[in-house]
Amino acid sequence: MNHVERFYATIERRAVNRPCAWLGLVDPAVCQGLLDHFGVSSVSELIVKLDDDIVPVELPYHSPAADSDYSIFDFTEETKIDRQQQTLNTPGFFEEVTDPRGVEDFEWPDASDYIDPDECSRAVKQLPDGRAVMAIVWSSHFQYMCEVFGMENALIRMQTAPQLVQAVAERILDFYLKANEIFYSATKGKLDAVLLGNDFAGQTGLLLSRQMIREFALAGVARLVAQAKQYGLKVIYHSCGSIRDIIPDLIDIGVDAIHPIEPLAKGMAPTELKRDFGDKVSFCGGVDAQELLVNGTPEQVREKVLELKKIFPTGLIISPSNESILPDVPPANVEALFYAVRHSV
Repeated sequence: MNHVERFYATIERRAVNRPCAWLGLVDPAVCQGLLDHFGVSSVSELIVKLDDDIVPVELPYHSPAADSDYSIFDFTEETKIDRQQQTLNTPGFFEEVTDPRGVEDFEWPDASDYIDPDECSRAVKQLPDGRAVMAIVWSSHFQYMCEVFGMENALIRMQTAPQLVQAVAERILDFYLKANEIFYSATKGKLDAVLLGNDFAGQTGLLLSRQMIREFALAGVARLVAQAKQYGLKVIYHSCGSIRDIIPDLIDIGVDAIHPIEPLAKGMAPTELKRDFGDKVSFCGGVDAQELLVNGTPEQVREKVLELKKIFPTGLIISPSNESILPDVPPANVEALFYAVRHSV
């Protein structure tokens, strides 16, 4: 079974010869340390060295405001705070807007101005051969919708001015649908999956009610998922935290796998997820990146991976419970993770 076959079998919960695994994205701050530890000179060589099953490709986006698809909109009131210090609760452009017609006052970017289809095609062609190719296009329309008001204000406006919130969310969603269409068209037939995501939860539960997430977020997510499915892509959906209560909703809108399974979050224990949802959806993640990968020993990491293999004979892409390998993760623990994926002891 090759890497691509193993990926599809895992997503479709069919038998595999060994678990599918994904390193995740490599934070630039940790990249050189990983390369040195494994004796390679590039991330592509690292993927091959680890026998990784998945290669990610990020949507190339270049504008005066951003060089990635996850920092496209600048809703910050520049007189109040520097963008580098921005958080979701920073007062945003629409902080004091109350009329839905005010949505037109913001200078919304046009995706086609800043995405080059030829560059998208080249980005995929440069990847290592023989792996499942996963597009990283986040499309975090809910998080940006919170940012445009400032998160506290956004949660209030969902109650007091829902039409305004929906109008803003629709404009953000329109941008991502167009951006993704450009990328999917330019790389048609070359992608196997896409990673989409918003963060809907903290460690102990959802940030807002399940019904509000359905109304203000999941309706848009459903459109993003349907778009990806039109191109034959498997959809892996990301949300940090305790999202157990909306897993049935993600299944209903066609998500193929849920990322990243933070096992320390309430209700996200792998055994429980396998028991309650394992016949309906697959998962990606599961190796705790809050404590285990940071402070644990290589032996403890190996033991956890072996445990996950028993819980999920298939249906789990074993990966850190974060989309990125960060500087606080020792390379020896990354090595231990992939060793345990390939070996039974």
